[in-house]
Amino acid sequence: MKYFAFVFLILWSCTPSEKDNKPFDFGKPTGTVESRLWEASGLAASIKNPGLLWTINDSGNPAEVYLIDTTAQIKMVCRLMNAENRDWEDIVIGPGPDSTKNYIYVADIGDNRAVYPTKILYRFEEPVFTDTAIKIINFDTLYLKLDDGTRDTEAIMIDPLQKGMYLLSKREDSVHFYKVNYPYEGDTLNARYRVTLPYHNINAAEISPDGTEVAIKDYDHIYYWKRPDGGPISKLLQTPPIVLNYNPEQHGESITFSRSGSGFFTLSETETKEHGPAKLLFYRRR
Repeated sequence: MKYFAFVFLILWSCTPSEKDNKPFDFGKPTGTVESRLWEASGLAASIKNPGLLWTINDSGNPAEVYLIDTTAQIKMVCRLMNAENRDWEDIVIGPGPDSTKNYIYVADIGDNRAVYPTKILYRFEEPVFTDTAIKIINFDTLYLKLDDGTRDTEAIMIDPLQKGMYLLSKREDSVHFYKVNYPYEGDTLNARYRVTLPYHNINAAEISPDGTEVAIKDYDHIYYWKRPDGGPISKLLQTPPIVLNYNPEQHGESITFSRSGSGFFTLSETETKEHGPAKLLFYRRR
């Protein structure tokens, strides 16, 4: 029954009347991704560097975080010294040990075969763009465990209002939703299962900077919720979403709202014979 309801929801959301009322336009390319970002996975709008975006490469690549502009050109590379890119899948900015600072969380949370007992978060204070390349020596390594077993995850988000950290599993027919309570401290963080949601292959998630909008995506859709009351994210995601206009991407696994509130960006892996170099796409708010 839940699968029928979900299919109906997608079809209903694509009717002409609803399409005309969607809150964002289709994406428009703003730039071509550099070859160094050939396996981009994760995107976060910078706070300290207005108008710029943070991103990472997927598993097996160097332990580097990239600051890019809105034409997708790399402005700065941050190398995490003595860190490993086991399976980096997402990046998010949120609170940390010092309440006056913002921190980048690099989410080493991928697990295609569901074999890792813990996931890893690398946390460091968000740097200011000062040079084309810097070394990050001082960072925290946080370990995280799902309380219902090992699963592949690729999507993480932090609520700017309630400060909770949320993860979604990927490969189940209906994905699992988890919450990590703030503050994110201790030997191993506990990601508590909260609810099962009727989605599959979720690979990115984002909460807007003001906490009033939530988006999650798979390879073919972006699901969107308006959150005017600041209520629990787990309850919000159990309500019907708006299925946004989306430009199909080759293995697109990144989404972030702009800090200005003018829209959101998506980014995908690059360089395929069929699709050509990847583009940074911007979806303007109507």
